[in-house]
Amino acid sequence: MAVELSMEKLVSLCKRRGFVFQGSEIYGGVGGFWDYGPLGVELKNNIKRAWWKAVVQERPDVVGLDAAIIMNPKVWVASGHVETFADPMVDCKQCKRRFRADELLAGHEAESAHGHQVVAEELRCPECGGEMTTPRMFNLMFRTYVGPVDVEAEFTKALVEVSGHSWGEAQERIRRLKEELDRATVYLRPETAQGIFVNFENVLVATRKKLPFGIAQIGKAFRNEVTPGNFIFRDREFEQMEIEYFVRPEEDEKWHQHWVEERYRWYLRYGLRQEHLRVRRLPPEELAHYAKDTYEIEFLFPMGWAELEGIANRTDFDLRRHAQHSGRQLTYFDDVTGQHIVPYVIEPSAGVDRCFLAFMMDAYHEEEVRGETRAVLRLHPALAPIKVAVLPLSRHEDLVPVAQRVWDMLRPHFMTQYDDAQSIGRRYRRQDEIGTPFCVTIDFETLQDQAVTIRDRDTMAQVRVPIANLVQALKERLGHDP
Repeated sequence: MAVELSMEKLVSLCKRRGFVFQGSEIYGGVGGFWDYGPLGVELKNNIKRAWWKAVVQERPDVVGLDAAIIMNPKVWVASGHVETFADPMVDCKQCKRRFRADELLAGHEAESAHGHQVVAEELRCPECGGEMTTPRMFNLMFRTYVGPVDVEAEFTKALVEVSGHSWGEAQERIRRLKEELDRATVYLRPETAQGIFVNFENVLVATRKKLPFGIAQIGKAFRNEVTPGNFIFRDREFEQMEIEYFVRPEEDEKWHQHWVEERYRWYLRYGLRQEHLRVRRLPPEELAHYAKDTYEIEFLFPMGWAELEGIANRTDFDLRRHAQHSGRQLTYFDDVTGQHIVPYVIEPSAGVDRCFLAFMMDAYHEEEVRGETRAVLRLHPALAPIKVAVLPLSRHEDLVPVAQRVWDMLRPHFMTQYDDAQSIGRRYRRQDEIGTPFCVTIDFETLQDQAVTIRDRDTMAQVRVPIANLVQALKERLGHDP
């Protein structure tokens, strides 16, 4: 049966079985940064592969892109991020802890988009009850520098140079230094979308696509969150799966609904339970500065309903802004009307890490088997980190060579794991807990009949299959998904 999986229990499982580790843990870690272990990276890659298959491979109207993380800083001025990509931050005057003011007011994960001011009077610190400061907006973009610029060294040098000089000379030196640093300033991208918008013309010319068409991208993004938390739900370094789907302005609502339904079905296709999913239309006060309308696909996480994916109607905001700031004509020529139009954009945007969390949460089951509790991850076979485990009944010298040959035969076809430690029952339980759909057992009968036992994770049913037919038998059971 499915059980309510607490965040603490999931964190423990993820570390114990090699899904997720705290980043740089031996040095105490850094808040909002996580490392994906041997099983975690497989699950994460499988989620991305399943998404790419659904939105690029299976569709004739979407192509892919992999844009740079560091972009010309003018991109973020044009997009509005420099001006509006901020959250309201408050400090406790007593314990000095920092919080997002909108979360303290709501009492849970914030639902509004970044950039919204809040009115917060008489807020008290949730940790110590102390008085809070007045909310101030905190920009979430990570800033860095391109080229041979050492900020600390430059300021130290400037301080040495201005000592003994007049205040006017000191001000001039600091002004020149600031200009130098401004020229070298860049940002780690807070979203992958802008890499698509600035490549709109390149992709259009290279692919000769006709409206409607989309550009998909999977990539890292970085946000200096005020309060990262809830395990991998809100990170400072995370991965996005985004589509910018370009449509005729008069068809935007039709395609908006299409993508809401399409993305909702994808989560069901890969195993999320319908009772744990819902679609919520954002009210006007929660919309981002670029959005005409937005729907969120929400999942019932341990901390409550929260966004899994957003599907926004960004109108022509981004293309027009980049056209204005770059001086380039970012339009689509309509052969039918003979006119240049600026397409509207529908943007389905999902977080890989949040998908990872949701699939793990929904897959976890516990059941009683012969008086013992069996923990099993009922992951969709396409997402399971390990597809097949090869288990010799024991380390007997006659069984090991056969088991190794079977493992050698399977590795080119599936992600596999070989396990010969402890009893066969314990090994089955280990594979159940990491979500392996099938175990292949080599026993003493194998030496006589050249057949092995395939054991099903979900039903625990076992079937005997000749080694010669094993690859085909496993492919049929695993299906044709990635």
